[in-house]
Amino acid sequence: MKRIGYMIGGSSSIALAAPLLAFAQIADQANAGGFEQLLRNILEFTNGVLIPFIIGIGFLVFVWGMFRYFIAGGANDEAKASGKSLMIYATLGFVLIIVFWGIINLISGSLFSDSDTLDQNLVPKVDNLLP
Repeated sequence: MKRIGYMIGGSSSIALAAPLLAFAQIADQANAGGFEQLLRNILEFTNGVLIPFIIGIGFLVFVWGMFRYFIAGGANDEAKASGKSLMIYATLGFVLIIVFWGIINLISGSLFSDSDTLDQNLVPKVDNLLP
């Protein structure tokens, strides 16, 4: 009996999701239409709001760990240990966030660059070094 219920539920969810697949089509070859705009909006939100907010939270956790290690943990070894671990986790969080941010910007720069050609002014030159 449960198999029949799973089959009915699965087939109905597929039937309900089918129109979404039709809306996910790409407009044309040169412009991805609404999907490209959606990805650009997600990227702008990630770069402009989400990553700075997470870095701010990490900074607050690091400061809280410093407080627990230096001020609250003066004579208490457990408070010192928890403060030290908070500072270590916050530092690891900073590193992971910056790596995540770099990977996202690298992928977005390679997929969604506005120009198809390389800007020649950004390429290092060595023409002044030779006599």
